[in-house]
Formats: sequence, structure tokens, C-alpha cells
Amino acid sequence: MFSSLHSDIAAIKSRDPAARSTWEVILCYPGLHALWFYRLSHWFWVRRFYLVGRWISQAGRFFTGIEIHPGAKIGRGLVIDHGMGTVIGETAEIGEDVTLYHNVTLGGVSLKKEKRHPTVEDCVVVGAGAQVLGPILIGAGSRIGANAVVVKDVPADSVVVGVPGRVRAHSGLQPPEPSHIDLQHNIMPDVTLDMLQALNARIVALEEEVARLRAAQAETESAPPLQR
Repeated sequence: MFSSLHSDIAAIKSRDPAARSTWEVILCYPGLHALWFYRLSHWFWVRRFYLVGRWISQAGRFFTGIEIHPGAKIGRGLVIDHGMGTVIGETAEIGEDVTLYHNVTLGGVSLKKEKRHPTVEDCVVVGAGAQVLGPILIGAGSRIGANAVVVKDVPADSVVVGVPGRVRAHSGLQPPEPSHIDLQHNIMPDVTLDMLQALNARIVALEEEVARLRAAQAETESAPPLQR
């Protein structure tokens, strides 16, 4: 348990330049407090003390503004930056060294008692306000832009923007280790502009083809008739 607590603190200090000391992290970071409430509630949950687990998770929600269901599975190194309004559902699975910003939802889309929340692999960054919904897979090393709505699987080392989320290949290298986690989720492709530019290029190509055909037709019509 103490190893996990140390890992949680170290993750915040490595990914938040505003963290000046260990005591500041311990006393002033609600994302860390929410994780500690989660770890305690999860301990009861896996031992089938479901009511106690839920009560502790609701206490954590009250004090931090972050709701993590005790049934979720969370790996080491999760950082919930600011965190207010973040929700992690019961069957969500989060790998190691994941970063979630405030108002993120890892939500479900089914009423059945089954896997209905996302699986987020290692070194993923989810921007503020993003909604990741359903039993989908977010591949390792991916970035999800702020306010994106993701409802389909995302391959590893991708970026996702828009509503609904549209996937593009990552412009950089995959982060091979936690020290290389890419937090620049403000650097995202403009998928709408890309689409408009592709359409414009297609229109230009078609106009050139039409002009060529018209020139060939005019040349044919202006040519003198063949003599027999």
C-alpha cells in the first residue's frame, strides 16, 4: 500500500510543474486524495463489502469532486490533474501512467451487468472535458483532445479530436517510458481543415480535368473536316 502511495505522489511530481514539494502534493491535490479514497474503497469492494466500498467512494466524491467507482481497475501512476467533475465507471480499466484532466468521463452505455466502460492502456492522456463512452479500447500512448467524444476503439499511438472523435496517427514517437509521456494535448490535428483541404484539392483536380476535356473538344470541333 505504501509503495502505491509513493508511486502516486511521484507520478504527480513528474507530470505537474506546479508541484513544488511532496507535502504540497499530499495536502493540496484532490486527484491524489481521490485515488486514496479509491484504493481504500476498492479494497473493500474486492472482498465483497460492496456497501462499505460504495460509501467510501461517495465520501471521496464529496470531498474531492471526483467520482471513482470502487469496482474500477486502476494501475500505477494515474494522475488526475485538477480533477473536478471527473467520473470513472465501475467496469473501467486504466493502465499505468495515465493522465486524466478535469471533467473527463469514462462512462458506460449499457444497462446490462457486463463490461460497459472503457479500457485505457498505458501512457494515455485524456484532455479536459473529454467523454470516453462504452466498452472501447484506447490504445497505449494515445492522446484524446479536450471535449472530444470517443465512442469507438482508438489504435495505439493515435490522437483523437472532435465530436464524434476522429482518429489520426500520432505525429511524434510513442512514449517508451513514463518520463516521455506526451502531455501536449493542445497540439492536435485540425480534422475539419484537413477534410476541407482534401475536398478543395479534389475540386481543383476535377476542374483541371474538365478544362482539359473542353479544350480537347473545342480543338476537335474547330478542326477542318477530313477530305475523302
